[in-house]
Amino acid sequence: MTSFASILGVAAALFIGYLMGSVPFAVVVSRAMGLKDPRSFGSGNPGATNVLRGGNKLAAVLTLIGDAAKGWLAVTLAAWAAQRGLLPGAAIPLAGLGAFLGHLYPLFLGFRGGKGVATALGVLLALQPWLALATAATWLIVALVTRYSSLAAILAAIFAPFYYILGDKVAWRADALTISVIVFISVLLLARHRENIARLLAGKESRIGSKKKS
Repeated sequence: MTSFASILGVAAALFIGYLMGSVPFAVVVSRAMGLKDPRSFGSGNPGATNVLRGGNKLAAVLTLIGDAAKGWLAVTLAAWAAQRGLLPGAAIPLAGLGAFLGHLYPLFLGFRGGKGVATALGVLLALQPWLALATAATWLIVALVTRYSSLAAILAAIFAPFYYILGDKVAWRADALTISVIVFISVLLLARHRENIARLLAGKESRIGSKKKS
């Protein structure tokens, strides 16, 4: 591919990934099931954890699956196109970044989205399944021990880039662009959890399963 075609392909993958990430499954699932808009209670965050605060576990699970699936699908489609010479290899991780940014700043919700944990996991799953497994295991262990979803997400975000680097030449071949995307996603995840960090330090953070008053 020519340099111009490569740039155009990367831009297209980033934009299409962004559109896919903009689909707000928390709102879509809640409306389809006749539930309250998750932006109207709890943390106001359109994500699976806040949907769970509404008391409907099935809705929370469906939201989690949908948010993860859009990140996975964006990367998988870009990889499929790259394997056929339709897109440059750089489009693969950047499509995932686009999906993640779409969840954080969704076009369909006035650019006010969720925190991106599930979507980030879906991106990692498509990039490197074992990396996603290690990151998800970190989240699960911390969440089970502490019952703080936010703390689990924060620690998983911190460890994900290190897992990717440690796995180089053992389980996969690391590249500079992918590690840059993973680090950028991790930094954004931490930034989106800054209020949670403050509440954790103050001992006021809600635990998994608690119904936070609006």
